[in-house]
Amino acid sequence: MALSVPVVLYSEMIQMWFGFSMPEFPGSMWIAPVLGTFVFLWGGWPFLGGGVREARERQPGMMLLISMAITVAFVASAATTFGFFDLDFWWELVLLVTIMLLGHWLEMRAVGQASGALEALAALLPDEAERVGWDGGAEKVSVGDLALGDVVLVRSGGRVPADGEIVEGAAELNESMITGESKPVPKGAGDRVVAGTVATDSAIRVKVTAVGEETALAGIRRLVEEAQSSRSRAQMLADRAAALLFYFAASAAVITFVVWMVLGNPGQAIENTMTVLVISCPHALGLAIPLVIALSTALSARHGILIKDRLALERMRSVDAVLFDKTGTLTRGEPAVTGVASLRDGEDSLLALAASVEADSEHPLARAIVAAAKEKDLEIPASSGFRSITGRGVEAEVEGSKIAVGGPALLREAGIGSVEPPEELRGTVDAWKARGAAVLHVVRDGEVTGVLALEDGVRPESREAVKELHEAGIRVVMITGDASQVADAVAEDLGIDEVFAEVLPEDKDRVVAELQRRGEQVAMVGDGVNDAPALARADVGIAIGAGTDVAIESAGVVLASNDTRAVLGVVRLSKAGYRKMLQNLVWAAGYNVVTVPVAAGVLAPVGILLAPAVGAVLMSASTIVVALNAQLLRRLDLRPGRT
Repeated sequence: MALSVPVVLYSEMIQMWFGFSMPEFPGSMWIAPVLGTFVFLWGGWPFLGGGVREARERQPGMMLLISMAITVAFVASAATTFGFFDLDFWWELVLLVTIMLLGHWLEMRAVGQASGALEALAALLPDEAERVGWDGGAEKVSVGDLALGDVVLVRSGGRVPADGEIVEGAAELNESMITGESKPVPKGAGDRVVAGTVATDSAIRVKVTAVGEETALAGIRRLVEEAQSSRSRAQMLADRAAALLFYFAASAAVITFVVWMVLGNPGQAIENTMTVLVISCPHALGLAIPLVIALSTALSARHGILIKDRLALERMRSVDAVLFDKTGTLTRGEPAVTGVASLRDGEDSLLALAASVEADSEHPLARAIVAAAKEKDLEIPASSGFRSITGRGVEAEVEGSKIAVGGPALLREAGIGSVEPPEELRGTVDAWKARGAAVLHVVRDGEVTGVLALEDGVRPESREAVKELHEAGIRVVMITGDASQVADAVAEDLGIDEVFAEVLPEDKDRVVAELQRRGEQVAMVGDGVNDAPALARADVGIAIGAGTDVAIESAGVVLASNDTRAVLGVVRLSKAGYRKMLQNLVWAAGYNVVTVPVAAGVLAPVGILLAPAVGAVLMSASTIVVALNAQLLRRLDLRPGRT
């Protein structure tokens, strides 16, 4: 721009238009040619080099059009300087290059901001870690020096430097940068933690299980990078449109030049040809899709939605049915207390009594009972004399009474005389069994005092996910290897439309194929392990709960959290991204349909002609409109439960 200002000021045409004159001095006549040549060769080099590359690759586009336009202007102006023509375009040339560079800079800045998600992910890792030595002391080392098996100290407020397992301490960890969930997650000894997450309230010691490129964060970064560089159907359409636009612009430029030469106006012929070449540059068209892709991929990564396949994301907008695996997806994949019935002491007292007996047991059902009591903040009495009765249950002394917890075999072992519960509880127990629940009896001093029902616990967010999918007009289908009564109970609880029960893992893809034969576009949501064939066959495969395992090859979309509501975020992102792509394509193509004839001089009879610099301004303006429209995607809230 600094070099362009003197060229413009010393242009005879500009001086005549605005009625001023610049001081003359020896050599002033060379200001425009010398500075104009420098601007052409230096400022125009990105376009000249890009044009040559497009020509060599036989993929003509924006760079070739711009390089043709500035080359025509330079050759005509240089020939005029040496007296061959009277076609001085130095000021148009320098303004054209300056404006094009400004537009190009704005475009790259917008794309750079969108791609900044990669740098943001890299910045989540601390530079140093505190490695715990054999003597228990901590020394600061570079994160790159950590090895498998090292133990690191993560202080309150510090970031976890590598994937690992807590070996000492407990803390609430902020995993929002990985899962998109802002609520801290409590973790203690034995729990896995992910590099980049933050210990919010206390210190923990973590044994390193993955470093460098093997961490979840590195895997997420790779997925974001691959998604931003992947091509989509819309991108292919834009590329074909850009190629067609080149031939359209080149043809229009030739026709413009010939017509104006026939009319006996060579100066106007060259000027209008330049304007046509510049104004028809597929700059906006070239930016329309990549910027939306970059922004949507960065936005999704920040919310724990990792896009592996752009085509999968595009297809998500037209999905008719979402097929959920039950265990570990709609449910927790572990038992939970779903019912308590007591004969005399009250439900809370019965649950606390059972938890007291089960406190020393490592059985999954025992842990579920203890967890249920703690969740209700019940006071769990102390127990003694714990004994596990293999295949039957457990027993212990609690408050002077002998308490036993177990199934029907326990009743037989206790000599109660019948493996059936008391008459008052029989209806409740039968209903639980019909649902497929495991029923445990609580026996006090040889007498049954109550019963507990344990089932694979339904995730509380699953109910909301099903509701929101229904509101979006999408059918919800569940598939499971469990018995029909278990599957039907979960389906009734959640309001699921269709159930496929007692399906073997290897047959899940057959169910997907059956839904597709009905003409439905199917998204399959599973854990990405035994659901791999079904995830691969579905129109959209979504792996859920992969916060520490992002390399799931069978899915096109990976959800970092276990929250099924994130599926709605994928649907919203797909629809919003597609809408922005269409809007940008329509604008970019429509702009050329209107402006190219004007640039060619169709409106010259009524006194309307566009200078090349004006064409560059209009072309850059169209690019900025496309960029700003794409930026509106940033307002999309993909957090679970948001609309």
